[in-house]
Amino acid sequence: MKLLYPSNVEGTPDVPDDVTVVRYDPLAPIPAEHHDAEVLVSWGSTVDRMRTAAGQLRALRWVQSLAAGPDVEVAAGFAEDVVITSGRSLHDDTVAEHALALVLGGLRGLHLLVASQPRHEWRSDLGGPRVEGVDGRVETLHGAQVLIWGFGAIAQALAPLLTALGARVTGVARSAGERGGYPVIAEAQLPTVLPDTDVLVMILPHSEQNVGALNAERLALLPTRAWLVNVGRGTTVDEDALLEALREDRIAGAGLDVFRTEPLPKDSPFWDLPNVIISPHSAGGRPRDAALLVAENLAALRHGQALRNVVARD
Repeated sequence: MKLLYPSNVEGTPDVPDDVTVVRYDPLAPIPAEHHDAEVLVSWGSTVDRMRTAAGQLRALRWVQSLAAGPDVEVAAGFAEDVVITSGRSLHDDTVAEHALALVLGGLRGLHLLVASQPRHEWRSDLGGPRVEGVDGRVETLHGAQVLIWGFGAIAQALAPLLTALGARVTGVARSAGERGGYPVIAEAQLPTVLPDTDVLVMILPHSEQNVGALNAERLALLPTRAWLVNVGRGTTVDEDALLEALREDRIAGAGLDVFRTEPLPKDSPFWDLPNVIISPHSAGGRPRDAALLVAENLAALRHGQALRNVVARD
Protein backbone atom coordinates (compact mmCIF):
# COMPACT_ATOMS: atom_id res chain seq x y z
CA MET A 1 0.00 0.00 0.00
CA LYS A 2 1.18 3.49 -0.86
CA LEU A 3 0.24 6.55 1.22
CA LEU A 4 0.83 10.07 -0.06
CA TYR A 5 1.68 12.47 2.78
CA PRO A 6 1.97 16.26 2.31
CA SER A 7 5.40 17.83 2.64
CA ASN A 8 4.04 20.83 4.57
CA VAL A 9 3.25 18.76 7.69
CA GLU A 10 5.90 17.86 10.24
CA GLY A 11 6.58 14.21 11.00
CA THR A 12 5.19 11.10 9.36
CA PRO A 13 2.66 8.55 10.59
CA ASP A 14 3.83 5.30 12.14
CA VAL A 15 2.81 2.69 9.56
CA PRO A 16 3.31 -1.07 9.06
CA ASP A 17 6.30 -2.27 7.02
CA ASP A 18 4.18 -3.02 3.95
CA VAL A 19 2.95 0.61 3.73
CA THR A 20 5.11 3.08 1.81
CA VAL A 21 4.83 6.73 2.82
CA VAL A 22 5.61 9.12 -0.04
CA ARG A 23 6.02 12.83 0.62
CA TYR A 24 4.45 15.07 -2.01
CA ASP A 25 4.11 18.81 -2.61
CA PRO A 26 0.40 19.66 -2.16
CA LEU A 27 0.71 22.60 -4.56
CA ALA A 28 2.43 20.63 -7.34
CA PRO A 29 1.20 17.82 -9.63
CA ILE A 30 1.47 14.35 -8.10
CA PRO A 31 4.22 12.49 -10.03
CA ALA A 32 2.92 9.79 -12.38
CA GLU A 33 4.84 7.04 -10.57
CA HIS A 34 2.65 7.65 -7.52
CA HIS A 35 -0.74 7.52 -9.24
CA ASP A 36 -1.13 4.02 -7.80
CA ALA A 37 -1.51 5.36 -4.26
CA GLU A 38 -4.41 4.04 -2.23
CA VAL A 39 -4.31 6.76 0.42
CA LEU A 40 -4.03 10.53 0.00
CA VAL A 41 -3.49 12.81 2.98
CA SER A 42 -4.45 16.36 2.02
CA TRP A 43 -3.38 19.65 3.59
CA GLY A 44 -3.05 23.10 2.05
CA SER A 45 -3.89 22.03 -1.48
CA THR A 46 -6.27 23.72 -3.90
CA VAL A 47 -9.55 22.50 -5.35
CA ASP A 48 -7.94 22.33 -8.81
CA ARG A 49 -5.06 20.19 -7.54
CA MET A 50 -7.46 17.90 -5.72
CA ARG A 51 -9.69 17.61 -8.80
CA THR A 52 -6.66 16.54 -10.81
CA ALA A 53 -5.73 14.01 -8.14
CA ALA A 54 -9.29 12.66 -8.17
CA GLY A 55 -8.91 11.90 -11.86
CA GLN A 56 -5.41 10.45 -11.65
CA LEU A 57 -5.38 8.30 -8.51
CA ARG A 58 -7.41 5.36 -9.83
CA ALA A 59 -6.50 3.00 -6.96
CA LEU A 60 -7.50 5.52 -4.30
CA ARG A 61 -9.53 4.18 -1.37
CA TRP A 62 -9.32 6.94 1.22
CA VAL A 63 -8.64 10.69 1.43
CA GLN A 64 -7.67 12.08 4.83
CA SER A 65 -8.07 15.84 5.00
CA LEU A 66 -6.16 17.53 7.79
CA ALA A 67 -8.60 20.44 7.71
CA ALA A 68 -11.42 20.61 10.24
CA GLY A 69 -13.69 21.61 7.36
CA PRO A 70 -12.71 19.49 4.31
CA ASP A 71 -14.36 21.83 1.79
CA VAL A 72 -11.56 21.41 -0.78
CA GLU A 73 -11.62 17.62 -0.72
CA VAL A 74 -15.42 17.38 -0.88
CA ALA A 75 -15.50 19.79 -3.85
CA ALA A 76 -12.81 17.85 -5.74
CA GLY A 77 -15.13 15.16 -7.08
CA PHE A 78 -13.55 12.00 -5.71
CA ALA A 79 -15.40 8.81 -6.60
CA GLU A 80 -18.23 7.90 -4.24
CA ASP A 81 -16.44 4.74 -3.10
CA VAL A 82 -13.49 6.84 -1.88
CA VAL A 83 -13.88 7.55 1.84
CA ILE A 84 -13.16 11.14 2.90
CA THR A 85 -12.31 11.87 6.51
CA SER A 86 -11.77 15.27 8.10
CA GLY A 87 -9.15 16.66 10.46
CA ARG A 88 -11.71 17.44 13.12
CA SER A 89 -9.98 17.70 16.53
CA LEU A 90 -6.59 18.64 15.04
CA HIS A 91 -7.29 22.36 15.29
CA ASP A 92 -9.40 22.61 18.44
CA ASP A 93 -6.79 24.28 20.65
CA THR A 94 -5.35 26.67 18.07
CA VAL A 95 -8.72 27.89 16.81
CA ALA A 96 -9.97 28.28 20.37
CA GLU A 97 -6.89 30.36 21.25
CA HIS A 98 -7.32 32.55 18.18
CA ALA A 99 -11.02 33.06 18.84
CA LEU A 100 -10.22 34.10 22.42
CA ALA A 101 -7.58 36.53 21.12
CA LEU A 102 -10.09 38.14 18.74
CA VAL A 103 -12.65 38.42 21.52
CA LEU A 104 -10.24 40.00 24.00
CA GLY A 105 -8.65 42.20 21.34
CA GLY A 106 -12.04 43.61 20.43
CA LEU A 107 -13.34 44.11 23.94
CA ARG A 108 -10.10 45.71 25.14
CA GLY A 109 -9.81 47.89 22.03
CA LEU A 110 -6.38 46.58 21.02
CA HIS A 111 -7.10 47.31 17.35
CA LEU A 112 -7.70 50.96 18.24
CA LEU A 113 -4.51 51.14 20.28
CA VAL A 114 -2.43 49.57 17.51
CA ALA A 115 -3.88 52.04 15.00
CA SER A 116 -2.93 54.94 17.28
CA GLN A 117 0.60 53.76 17.94
CA PRO A 118 2.18 55.00 14.64
CA ARG A 119 0.71 58.45 15.43
CA HIS A 120 2.24 58.40 18.94
CA GLU A 121 -1.28 59.00 20.22
CA TRP A 122 -2.02 58.26 23.88
CA ARG A 123 -5.66 57.06 23.92
CA SER A 124 -6.82 58.48 27.25
CA ASP A 125 -10.36 57.46 26.33
CA LEU A 126 -9.27 53.82 26.44
CA GLY A 127 -7.15 54.00 29.58
CA GLY A 128 -6.87 55.58 32.97
CA PRO A 129 -9.68 55.75 35.57
CA ARG A 130 -12.92 54.44 34.12
CA VAL A 131 -16.43 53.56 35.20
CA GLU A 132 -17.07 50.17 33.65
CA GLY A 133 -19.91 50.14 31.16
CA VAL A 134 -20.78 53.81 31.54
CA ASP A 135 -20.52 54.38 27.78
CA GLY A 136 -22.35 51.18 26.90
CA ARG A 137 -19.22 49.32 25.78
CA VAL A 138 -18.38 45.80 26.89
CA GLU A 139 -14.74 45.90 27.98
CA THR A 140 -14.40 42.66 29.92
CA LEU A 141 -15.48 39.06 29.74
CA HIS A 142 -16.40 39.12 33.41
CA GLY A 143 -20.16 38.72 33.43
CA ALA A 144 -20.39 38.92 29.64
CA GLN A 145 -23.02 36.89 27.80
CA VAL A 146 -21.16 34.89 25.14
CA LEU A 147 -23.02 32.94 22.49
CA ILE A 148 -21.08 30.33 20.48
CA TRP A 149 -22.87 29.37 17.29
CA GLY A 150 -21.61 25.99 16.14
CA PHE A 151 -21.01 24.13 19.38
CA GLY A 152 -18.70 21.33 18.33
CA ALA A 153 -15.26 20.28 19.50
CA ILE A 154 -13.65 23.69 18.94
CA ALA A 155 -16.40 25.43 20.88
CA GLN A 156 -15.98 22.97 23.72
CA ALA A 157 -12.27 23.84 23.83
CA LEU A 158 -13.06 27.57 23.78
CA ALA A 159 -15.92 27.65 26.29
CA PRO A 160 -13.83 26.80 29.40
CA LEU A 161 -11.33 29.55 28.50
CA LEU A 162 -14.17 32.07 28.37
CA THR A 163 -15.68 30.72 31.58
CA ALA A 164 -12.34 31.03 33.37
CA LEU A 165 -12.44 34.77 32.61
CA GLY A 166 -15.94 35.15 34.01
CA ALA A 167 -18.10 34.85 30.89
CA ARG A 168 -21.47 33.12 30.81
CA VAL A 169 -21.40 30.82 27.80
CA THR A 170 -24.31 29.41 25.83
CA GLY A 171 -24.00 27.26 22.72
CA VAL A 172 -26.12 27.18 19.59
CA ALA A 173 -26.59 24.07 17.48
CA ARG A 174 -29.19 22.36 15.30
CA SER A 175 -30.81 20.85 18.37
CA ALA A 176 -30.96 21.90 22.02
CA GLY A 177 -29.39 20.05 24.91
CA GLU A 178 -26.16 20.08 26.90
CA ARG A 179 -22.66 19.59 25.56
CA GLY A 180 -19.48 19.57 27.60
CA GLY A 181 -21.41 20.88 30.59
CA TYR A 182 -22.74 23.94 28.72
CA PRO A 183 -26.35 24.73 27.81
CA VAL A 184 -26.99 24.57 24.07
CA ILE A 185 -30.04 26.09 22.42
CA ALA A 186 -31.49 25.28 19.02
CA GLU A 187 -31.01 27.75 16.16
CA ALA A 188 -34.75 28.42 16.20
CA GLN A 189 -34.27 30.07 19.61
CA LEU A 190 -31.76 32.66 18.34
CA PRO A 191 -34.27 35.54 18.27
CA THR A 192 -34.77 35.16 22.01
CA VAL A 193 -31.06 35.28 22.96
CA LEU A 194 -29.37 37.55 20.41
CA PRO A 195 -30.72 40.80 21.98
CA ASP A 196 -28.89 39.98 25.24
CA THR A 197 -25.65 38.81 23.63
CA ASP A 198 -22.42 40.68 24.36
CA VAL A 199 -20.16 38.48 22.22
CA LEU A 200 -21.23 36.23 19.34
CA VAL A 201 -18.63 33.68 18.22
CA MET A 202 -19.30 31.94 14.92
CA ILE A 203 -17.71 28.49 14.41
CA LEU A 204 -20.10 27.18 11.77
CA PRO A 205 -18.77 24.93 8.99
CA HIS A 206 -19.52 25.60 5.36
CA SER A 207 -22.67 23.90 4.09
CA GLU A 208 -25.56 24.82 1.85
CA GLN A 209 -27.75 25.21 4.92
CA ASN A 210 -25.24 27.50 6.67
CA VAL A 211 -24.69 29.97 3.81
CA GLY A 212 -25.62 33.42 5.10
CA ALA A 213 -26.80 32.00 8.44
CA LEU A 214 -25.93 35.28 10.15
CA ASN A 215 -28.12 37.45 7.95
CA ALA A 216 -29.42 41.00 8.18
CA GLU A 217 -32.41 39.97 10.26
CA ARG A 218 -30.30 38.21 12.88
CA LEU A 219 -27.64 40.94 12.91
CA ALA A 220 -30.39 43.48 13.63
CA LEU A 221 -31.25 41.57 16.81
CA LEU A 222 -27.79 42.08 18.31
CA PRO A 223 -27.35 45.03 20.68
CA THR A 224 -25.04 47.88 19.70
CA ARG A 225 -22.52 46.74 22.36
CA ALA A 226 -22.10 43.29 20.74
CA TRP A 227 -18.75 42.10 19.37
CA LEU A 228 -18.76 39.46 16.60
CA VAL A 229 -16.01 36.89 15.99
CA ASN A 230 -16.00 34.49 13.04
CA VAL A 231 -13.48 31.64 12.99
CA GLY A 232 -15.71 29.20 11.12
CA ARG A 233 -16.29 29.85 7.43
CA GLY A 234 -16.81 33.16 5.66
CA THR A 235 -19.82 31.87 3.75
CA THR A 236 -21.83 31.63 6.97
CA VAL A 237 -22.11 35.42 7.30
CA ASP A 238 -23.97 37.80 5.00
CA GLU A 239 -21.02 40.13 4.40
CA ASP A 240 -23.09 42.92 2.85
CA ALA A 241 -25.37 43.00 5.87
CA LEU A 242 -22.37 42.86 8.22
CA LEU A 243 -20.65 45.75 6.43
CA GLU A 244 -23.76 47.85 6.79
CA ALA A 245 -24.11 47.03 10.49
CA LEU A 246 -20.44 47.89 11.12
CA ARG A 247 -20.52 51.13 9.16
CA GLU A 248 -23.61 52.30 11.01
CA ASP A 249 -22.24 51.23 14.42
CA ARG A 250 -25.21 48.94 14.95
CA ILE A 251 -22.76 46.50 16.52
CA ALA A 252 -19.54 47.38 18.33
CA GLY A 253 -17.22 45.58 15.93
CA ALA A 254 -15.98 42.29 14.57
CA GLY A 255 -12.92 40.05 14.62
CA LEU A 256 -12.90 38.19 11.30
CA ASP A 257 -10.57 35.33 10.43
CA VAL A 258 -12.56 34.03 7.45
CA PHE A 259 -14.22 35.63 4.45
CA ARG A 260 -16.41 34.71 1.50
CA THR A 261 -13.45 35.34 -0.84
CA GLU A 262 -9.93 34.49 0.33
CA PRO A 263 -7.45 36.07 0.26
CA LEU A 264 -9.59 39.07 1.12
CA PRO A 265 -9.44 41.38 -1.95
CA LYS A 266 -7.37 44.53 -1.52
CA ASP A 267 -10.41 46.66 -2.40
CA SER A 268 -12.64 45.05 0.23
CA PRO A 269 -14.33 47.67 2.46
CA PHE A 270 -13.53 45.54 5.51
CA TRP A 271 -9.89 46.70 5.41
CA ASP A 272 -10.83 50.31 6.11
CA LEU A 273 -13.33 49.84 8.93
CA PRO A 274 -11.90 51.02 12.27
CA ASN A 275 -14.06 48.59 14.24
CA VAL A 276 -12.79 45.44 12.52
CA ILE A 277 -9.86 43.15 13.29
CA ILE A 278 -8.79 41.08 10.27
CA SER A 279 -6.67 37.95 10.42
CA PRO A 280 -5.78 35.89 7.31
CA HIS A 281 -7.57 32.60 8.04
CA SER A 282 -4.88 31.91 10.61
CA ALA A 283 -6.92 30.51 13.49
CA GLY A 284 -6.01 26.95 12.54
CA GLY A 285 -3.16 26.29 10.17
CA ARG A 286 -1.23 23.97 12.49
CA PRO A 287 -2.81 20.49 12.58
CA ARG A 288 -1.74 18.96 15.87
CA ASP A 289 -1.26 15.18 16.14
CA ALA A 290 -1.97 14.75 12.43
CA ALA A 291 0.31 11.71 12.17
CA LEU A 292 -1.55 9.99 15.03
CA LEU A 293 -4.93 10.50 13.34
CA VAL A 294 -3.60 9.19 10.02
CA ALA A 295 -2.08 6.13 11.68
CA GLU A 296 -5.29 5.43 13.59
CA ASN A 297 -7.46 5.69 10.49
CA LEU A 298 -5.00 3.68 8.40
CA ALA A 299 -5.21 0.82 10.89
CA ALA A 300 -9.01 1.00 10.78
CA LEU A 301 -9.00 0.94 6.96
CA ARG A 302 -6.73 -2.09 6.83
CA HIS A 303 -8.88 -3.99 9.34
CA GLY A 304 -12.21 -3.10 7.76
CA GLN A 305 -13.25 -0.96 10.73
CA ALA A 306 -15.01 2.39 10.84
CA LEU A 307 -12.74 5.36 10.25
CA ARG A 308 -12.80 8.43 12.47
CA ASN A 309 -14.32 11.69 11.17
CA VAL A 310 -15.93 10.24 8.04
CA VAL A 311 -17.49 13.03 5.96
CA ALA A 312 -21.03 12.48 4.71
CA ARG A 313 -21.39 13.48 1.05
CA ASP A 314 -24.81 14.29 -0.37
